[in-house]
Amino acid sequence: MTSILITGGSGFIGRHFCQAAHQLGWQITVLSRNPEAATQLMPDNVQLISSLDQIESEQRIDVLLNLAGEPLANGRWTQSRKAFFVSSRIDITKALYQFFAAREQRPGTVISGSAVGYYGAGNGGDMEIDESLAGLTGIEDSFSHNLCSQWEEAAAQFEQLGSRVCFLRTGIVLGEGGALSKMLPAFKLGLGGPMGNGRQWMSWIHVEDMVSLIMHCISDATVSGPVNGTAPNPVTNQQFSRALGTALSRPAFFPMPAFVVKTLFGEMGEELLLQGKKVVPRKLQDSGFNFQYPLLPDALNSLV
Repeated sequence: MTSILITGGSGFIGRHFCQAAHQLGWQITVLSRNPEAATQLMPDNVQLISSLDQIESEQRIDVLLNLAGEPLANGRWTQSRKAFFVSSRIDITKALYQFFAAREQRPGTVISGSAVGYYGAGNGGDMEIDESLAGLTGIEDSFSHNLCSQWEEAAAQFEQLGSRVCFLRTGIVLGEGGALSKMLPAFKLGLGGPMGNGRQWMSWIHVEDMVSLIMHCISDATVSGPVNGTAPNPVTNQQFSRALGTALSRPAFFPMPAFVVKTLFGEMGEELLLQGKKVVPRKLQDSGFNFQYPLLPDALNSLV
């Protein structure tokens, strides 16, 4: 039986993954700041802990799935919130490393969160970006890049313990909850549309494929390093808006001008909503992973 320790297990991706791991009969331990609340979101037989000290010394951990981190798109980025974004990711990752470094038994596989924001701000034109493109012009000035870079550096320490490490550079995950739930009200009223000029890329993925690719990274020992958690067919914001409107049988031609996005959301809106690069999952495809939802219309129709 596979034993897995998960941080961020009660989050959007974590909840779906826990259900899949539970169905496979895995032994699941979830580290949560609020175990009582997390209980309502978890399958039966999941061990919920609030501290790493609650893990018994003889308990074996085969896999560490590190998804903890305060969501970035829940509002404007103040200095205090940006500091919390960093601490909620880097501090827990460093604490996990220190915990396992002091143990005789270490996880054979570590899957640690990151995001396509690693590739920096800007739109990048039509250039496809895969995992081989580590450095891009201007990324030093991007908060998202710096955050993801620090997160990956903290997780990379597990390689010193002999663990195989994957950095999961996640795109926009579509499912019940998450980003899609925030878009649906306006689109259902026929008030949806592109943001800014609509030419920014949206590297998206269906949540079921997200769970499957995490499973793939765990089971395929040849996969390591950065892994783009995106579908193979990214779309522009304008194409996404049209596809969502079609799935809902609603018009989708009410744009939100760039100045409105910047006024409402500040730096967060400018970096996450008005910018985006064309990120593709080359490493997953080369390793033989098959997407259930490679095309956006099929993904949206399955959800709405």
